[in-house]
Amino acid sequence: MKARVTVGEVGFLLLLLTLGLLLAPVATHAQPGKKAHRIGFLGNSTAALEANLVGPFREGLRDLGYVEGQDVLIEYRWAEGKYERFPALIAELIALNVDVIVTAGTPATIAVKKATTSVPLVMVAVGDPVGTGIVASLNRPGGNITGLTSISPELEGKRLELLREVVPKLSRVAVLWNPVSPFQVIAEKEVRAAAQVLRMNVMSLGVRTLEELEDALAAIARERPAALLVLADRLFLHNRARIMEFAARHRLPGVHAYRELVEAGGLMSYGPSYAGMHRRAATYVDKILKGASPADLPVERPATFELIVNLRAAKALGLTMPQSVLLRATDVIQ
Repeated sequence: MKARVTVGEVGFLLLLLTLGLLLAPVATHAQPGKKAHRIGFLGNSTAALEANLVGPFREGLRDLGYVEGQDVLIEYRWAEGKYERFPALIAELIALNVDVIVTAGTPATIAVKKATTSVPLVMVAVGDPVGTGIVASLNRPGGNITGLTSISPELEGKRLELLREVVPKLSRVAVLWNPVSPFQVIAEKEVRAAAQVLRMNVMSLGVRTLEELEDALAAIARERPAALLVLADRLFLHNRARIMEFAARHRLPGVHAYRELVEAGGLMSYGPSYAGMHRRAATYVDKILKGASPADLPVERPATFELIVNLRAAKALGLTMPQSVLLRATDVIQ
């Protein structure tokens, strides 16, 4: 006996066939096609402590249309504040055949430069990439490295001027800097030059490790300078809670390179937007993944600067923040 097909069943079959034809291109597009790009992200600290930098970078990629796990895979490696780990971490990323490496700061960038001349590198917040020999020039970097610099004339002098506004009789300031970083050597000299103009004495403390940081803090406790300036180095960012706890306990007003130190209890920070630079780094990655050569991509200078003020810290220190400082503040922590 032959099976009979009703008119309704024929319509249903035609509907399924039509839907299948309509959905076929979509299904084909959704299937894995070309290989996802692999990005190496070399962090100076830890995932938790650099979440405020990684987040903007990932957002920048999303804004450009990239989907993690589909278009791009990000391989994270964390130095945990120990610069001696860079060579091994970089070797791991190179072994993974990453298409580009992203990292922040001078020491990490120099470590990548020593390790490879072929894998593109997008640097973020490097102080003086020309003066430290990382690139040939800002306009035409050459080689495999480009990205964003935090360089700005008289930045250290402006930080000391802010301290003088808040503490008018300030005469001696302790400065934490890292001799491992070539840029920090330059920045420390800039601090000394600016302090001389402002007639301040500088207690210069070069710090390369956590042990040396503890020695430096002990020296500050003995010598009792009137203020503290922490320069832009990821070692200090990694150990910010310890440094700011010390500053609060010893009633040391300060102005620092990173807003994260202010969020950890410091008085003020002044510098470029590091989160903003990490977001911009995604644009460089996008161009490189689309075939651009790092040698032809100009290094970008910071476009905006942030002054962060912590009024809670000021109150604990018994300081009244001048209105002239508050009016220039980008953000005020109440």
